[in-house]
Formats: sequence, structure tokens, C-alpha cells
Amino acid sequence: AAMSRKGVKLLVDSLTRSSKHFNKSEVECLVNLFDTLVAKASSDFAGVGFTRVVFRDTVHSAFGMTDDVVLDRVFSIFDRDNDGCITVVEWVEGLGVLLRGTLDEKIKYCFQVYDLNGDGYISREEMFQMLKNSLLIQSADEEPDEGIKDLVEIALKKMASTYCDTSDHDHDGKLSFTDFEKAVRDENLLLEAFGPCLPDIK
Repeated sequence: AAMSRKGVKLLVDSLTRSSKHFNKSEVECLVNLFDTLVAKASSDFAGVGFTRVVFRDTVHSAFGMTDDVVLDRVFSIFDRDNDGCITVVEWVEGLGVLLRGTLDEKIKYCFQVYDLNGDGYISREEMFQMLKNSLLIQSADEEPDEGIKDLVEIALKKMASTYCDTSDHDHDGKLSFTDFEKAVRDENLLLEAFGPCLPDIK
């Protein structure tokens, strides 16, 4: 059911107070957009929020994100209570980081996107999967997987404090959050090192 005008006003006031990134008129726009998306959802969640499918369509069309793995991870980060539904609070807070986040917030967000299994590390396998999806294959003669493996090793050498080469099988070749944060602070361009997961400046 549509929220009453008074309910919407109270919600906007509350979200404006809690939001670090949006003013009142921006929050109103985001709440209106949320209502439109909920109406489109036509699911069990309609009324409280919208589903992964509606979220993916929206983020894809608004921000040009096309990678399914990235879109799933972004949904999981927005969906803080992990109930499969984006509520209005999750929507406004998530977009705050995505559109206006500080460097600290964006470092944390990108790390969470790239940490596909949520274990607190970005592993070789995760880097490989992300890079394989985000890179264009240049030449039919070249073995694409080998080039991506080389890129993974270069990234690890540059970013990991405990880098171990591919002959070492004790799984040390992975990035901790501290490694990732330090590398990005030293060189901001590394923020999206493993694939685009933030909107461009447009």
C-alpha cells in the first residue's frame, strides 16, 4: 500500500537526519524513485522493498554496470540484513556510498565487492574471476587465461604485503583489507583494480 503523505514526510525527515550524503530534496527524490521501483517489483516484498532482479535492472540502466558477479555483490552489500529485499533505508544508505562516499567508504565498498565469498580476503581465484569478466580479449591468438593470470600476479606483487608466487600452495597469495586499503591510499587508481563497481562521473 502507498504510504500516506505524513508517513512519507516523516520517512524523508528521518532519512535526511541519518544521511551523511544527501540533502532533504535529494532524499525525497530517492524515496520517490524507491516507490516507483517497489511498484515495478510486483513480488512478495512489494510494499517493503524490491528484489535482486529490480535492483540489478536499475543499477545496470543507471550506472552501466553489466557484470553479473559485480551486480550480485553490490546487491548483497546494499541488502544489509540479507533478507533478499532492498528496503528504503538500505536504498538511501547504499546510494550514499555509491554516489557520494568518502574514500574510506569506497575502499570498504570495493573490497566487499571483490571479496566474492566474504571471507575477508581477495584471493587469486577471486581476482581471476573479476578480471576475466571485466577485460576485453585483444587477440584470438593469445591464450586469454594466461594473460589474466599474469595480471593477477602483477596485482599481488604490487598490493599484497605477504606475496607468494604461484608455486606456493599455502594460500598466502591473497589480499587482506589492510593490503587493499594501503595500496589504494598510495595509488587511488587501484580502487577499482579488479573491475568497475562504481558509477562513472556522469
